[in-house]
Amino acid sequence: MAKYSGLGGRLYRGETSVDFIGKKKIWYAFSGLLILTSAATLITQGLHLGIEFKGGSSFTVTSQSVSVASAESAVRDAGVTTQVIVQKIGNDKVRVQTDALTPAQQTAVESKLSTKFNVSIDSIDSQIIGPSWGEEITRKALYGLFGFLLAVMLYLAMAFESKMAIAAIISVIHDVFITVGIYALVGFEVTPATVIGFLTILGYSLYDTVVVFDKVRENTKGIAASGKSTYSQAANLAVNQTLVRSFNTSLIALLPVGSILFVGAGLLGAGTLKDLSLALFIGLATGTYSSIFIATPILAALREREPAMQALAKRVGNRGDKPVTNSPAASSQSSGGPRNQPRRNRRR
Repeated sequence: MAKYSGLGGRLYRGETSVDFIGKKKIWYAFSGLLILTSAATLITQGLHLGIEFKGGSSFTVTSQSVSVASAESAVRDAGVTTQVIVQKIGNDKVRVQTDALTPAQQTAVESKLSTKFNVSIDSIDSQIIGPSWGEEITRKALYGLFGFLLAVMLYLAMAFESKMAIAAIISVIHDVFITVGIYALVGFEVTPATVIGFLTILGYSLYDTVVVFDKVRENTKGIAASGKSTYSQAANLAVNQTLVRSFNTSLIALLPVGSILFVGAGLLGAGTLKDLSLALFIGLATGTYSSIFIATPILAALREREPAMQALAKRVGNRGDKPVTNSPAASSQSSGGPRNQPRRNRRR
């Protein structure tokens, strides 16, 4: 811990620096590869929508002898030939999801499940969701997503500046698109819990981005008048100063989510936890990545196009100045401490 604490101190003071802004083309290329992979996956495989979105029938059976194979056999015996999804929940429950069924087909499925697992028909939890209700849920989910993005953009534009809002929204869209692509690649079913996970991703991604942007704003306040460094140099220093904090915050957030995903869903077989925790785990990781490697480089690129920032970069380049730091060495040089040393040497 002392080692990482020392590294964090050097990064904060500017004694050690990683050129995140200067290597932005590498980060853009990597993100572009992820986005293309996600797009290809969505086109070829698509999302596996749950019955809450596309409509259908669901049957949940509780028995000590449940198994996926037995449930699939019971549905086939009932004459259902449409797509069937069978999931085992815990040790004593199995859930069967099908496309929309007729009343006769639903009765046949309940009867076969009752016989197969030796339970009463009344104990089978049956749900029928029509396509119109699924369309309504989908529409509300999209409304919530776009409403969230609009509210966040307005807040960031008022609290910071318009270019920060644009960079943050691009970063959020980047996170959600990659998360959705990975979700399609894994093949998990999209449920309302997944939508909740996506909305949580948006909030966390913006939280991490706002922390970095706040430091960028602090470092770039009055930068055009001071002329000590370019906007990109000051923004890069801000990323380095918040790097350890972002890493620690993300690690602490990923640990419990990882426990839910790998222990709760993997070992206990909780389907709802699996849907939510996978979206959260991927989203938290991509949110941390984008706040450092995507949002700030985009912000710097937008600001460097301004005439004032271009003039500043030209002045700094003509002087050959190095990026501004908060190091003690820089402070001593500005106070005139080392200037006395040559005089002592001359007296000797």
